[in-house]
Amino acid sequence: MDSPRSDVGRWGGNSWQPTATPSPEPEPEPEPGRRSRRSGRSFWARCCGCCSCRNADDDWGPEPRDNRSSRGRGSSAGASTGARRPGSRGSGVNASRGSGVNAAGDGTIREGMLVVIGVDMLSSRSDRNRQEHHTDEFEYEELILRRGQPFCVVLFLSRPYESSDRITLELLIGNNPEVGKGTRVIIPVGKGGSGGWKAQVTKADGQTLNLRVHTSPNSIIGKFQFTVRTHSDAGEFQLPFDPHNEIYILFNPWCPEDIVYVDHEDWRQEYVLNESGRIYYGTEAQIGERTWNYGQFDHGVLDACLYILDRRGMPYGGRGDPVSVSRVISAMVNSLDDNGVLIGNWSGDYSRGTNPSAWVGSVEILLSYLRTGYSVPYGQCWVFAGVTTTVLRCLGLATRTVTNFNSAHDTDTSLTMDIYFDENMKPLEHLNHDSVWNFHVWNDCWMKRPDLPSGFNGWQVVDATPQETSSGIFCCGPCSVESIKNGLVYMKYDTPFIFAEVNSDKVYWQRQDDGSFKIVYVEEKAIGTLIVTKAIGSNMREDITHLYKHPEGSEAERKAVETAAAHGSKPNVYATRDSAEDVAVQVEAQDAVTGQDLTVCVVLTNRSSSRRTVKLHLYLSVTFYTGITGSVFKEDKKEVVLAPGASERVVMPVAYREYQPHLVDQGAMLLNISGHVKENGQVLAKQHTFRLRTPDLSLTLLGAAVVGQECEVQIVFKNPLPVTLTNVVFRLEGSGLQRPKVLNVGDIGGNETVTLRQTFVPVRPGPRQLIASLDSPQLSQVHGVIQVDVAPASGGRVFSDAGGDSHSGETIPMASRGGA
Repeated sequence: MDSPRSDVGRWGGNSWQPTATPSPEPEPEPEPGRRSRRSGRSFWARCCGCCSCRNADDDWGPEPRDNRSSRGRGSSAGASTGARRPGSRGSGVNASRGSGVNAAGDGTIREGMLVVIGVDMLSSRSDRNRQEHHTDEFEYEELILRRGQPFCVVLFLSRPYESSDRITLELLIGNNPEVGKGTRVIIPVGKGGSGGWKAQVTKADGQTLNLRVHTSPNSIIGKFQFTVRTHSDAGEFQLPFDPHNEIYILFNPWCPEDIVYVDHEDWRQEYVLNESGRIYYGTEAQIGERTWNYGQFDHGVLDACLYILDRRGMPYGGRGDPVSVSRVISAMVNSLDDNGVLIGNWSGDYSRGTNPSAWVGSVEILLSYLRTGYSVPYGQCWVFAGVTTTVLRCLGLATRTVTNFNSAHDTDTSLTMDIYFDENMKPLEHLNHDSVWNFHVWNDCWMKRPDLPSGFNGWQVVDATPQETSSGIFCCGPCSVESIKNGLVYMKYDTPFIFAEVNSDKVYWQRQDDGSFKIVYVEEKAIGTLIVTKAIGSNMREDITHLYKHPEGSEAERKAVETAAAHGSKPNVYATRDSAEDVAVQVEAQDAVTGQDLTVCVVLTNRSSSRRTVKLHLYLSVTFYTGITGSVFKEDKKEVVLAPGASERVVMPVAYREYQPHLVDQGAMLLNISGHVKENGQVLAKQHTFRLRTPDLSLTLLGAAVVGQECEVQIVFKNPLPVTLTNVVFRLEGSGLQRPKVLNVGDIGGNETVTLRQTFVPVRPGPRQLIASLDSPQLSQVHGVIQVDVAPASGGRVFSDAGGDSHSGETIPMASRGGA
């Protein structure tokens, strides 16, 4: 397998460097089953057919500038920012008298010209524009709009507006804006515009002019510059570009004409506006859950999302298409190919970065990427998915985080999970390239698919975890869930790979005496056994398996699997099946806890009317959640005699001292079961994964939470292990409550209880989630969350960018310690 690349993306040959001087970028660790392949064509030629035929490069995003918080075209040469207009409302009102240009271009303001001396964009969070566009939670003072929806603007003029005056609004984005590409939008006031853009006068009162501007439902998303041109008998005037007047335009799931439209308000509240959510992990029998802070409205996050598109070099003209945008995001959230947001690491060694289990949200990751331009170490699937949810929700796409339990990774496009054994049913690891992840986390986003035949609108899978390449790029999706359900693997994008993740069969092959292989068992219900997401409006878990697959064993489900397999590399696999299944194998799930002894129990059932003798082999090893296993540390062999219709339990005890030296991330273990029925030759083969539970952090709010007032939280943790936890790090984060904060607390003794107290200052009212995590080399995957109901400030001010700066490496003494 080729080692992952660490290229520098679109601007590899340019001299641009981040403003800060960060530490050298950690090299990506080898990732499971990754292949790094790259053709000589550009990303857009390989990834997006609609962008591969461009003739010019002039609307491509600018190379990153030193000030990454300013997206779009930036300040034009010679543009000036006038003083604030005295007595005007809000930060969006700016005076620019004497700074405009006339028709002669000499800057002279002639008597009788219609000069725009100020503009009120009505951009504050309390103004109607932000309220009506559902963007009032963004911690920004600029105007943020959703496309396809009107907004209001107020012009302050040098004289009263007359019927003979002509006013034109312009929005521009990109280095060389062009009307034909949608990067330059010209809107004549009082006349019909093009593509859904238009503007009307709603009120003319002396030297004040109120306008209502309609935006196109197909508009490019991004940060636009805004200007006003006037024409009168005395000449023409143009308002200078002013950063305070820049406009962010996003996708609009509230607009029926937008292809991302969602026809359920509760869906929009959950999948667009909710700033936190639940991510599920573990195994189907032992589901764990953690709260994730998406933080899509935190200050700086929107700029980070647009910077991702810039960094990829996505043409501005293509940024109105959610199919293309979501596909780019799936490529850019991982670092392969393009130095994207997150470096994947499944090695277990996170000494050069952050353990993926320690993250509590996306904000710290995205702001670090925006600030430094370097990929952030480290991520695994739930981190990639959490960040993708943040980015897509921030840009206006209804998005949810989805977990698939027993998720297959098909490496040979056979659309089956193939496991090879020798003549004695010992695994042939050098042939077992396919793997089954205990769980895998990806995203669903909602949109129409005009690039596909009818019937494939709705939920689309996007997966930013870099597993296999798609058109030479580590990206995946968007792929219609409907095409996955019906095995239509020829539909774009990446349907074969995703279908295999949720609905392939696990096929056991045994080597024969002549060296050939024979199918000895097909496990039809082993893959995609449960697919879940957070329920709408609650923290309950919602089973969405039925959206991805027909009922297991149904005629429709079998047809979907065999239709898909017919398009794979082993189309005749089902013709070689041979089975006799008198004896059934089942594993009883145990509630195992990290630091304690455990018991593994296998139940054999004889479903025949005759006696059966089973030679049973049990092999126990630790496993990463990706299906990569360590060496066997305990095994047992038994012969079991089963009377007709009888069941027998086979028990294998496992002490803490036996498994502790072998533990890896997630505390997961794999039980391999193989056996042989003496009387009929039946081969038994089953794999069972279980995990060791970790403790939770206990969070308690000490006092009422009010915007702008200091509040205190108490965190309590008890070490469940008899060994000392070293270099313990806590993380604390919550949108509207606390910017990402890192606390170094040193060592925690075996079975010791510790208590921390931390203060924070809420910046936005309403129900909020404060999330904490603990990480150390000896123990990870420890989390806690508390809901904080924040009351508004008495003065009514609800936003300040002082919501606690992002802290890193702060050393915090423990308030108290206690023994077991």
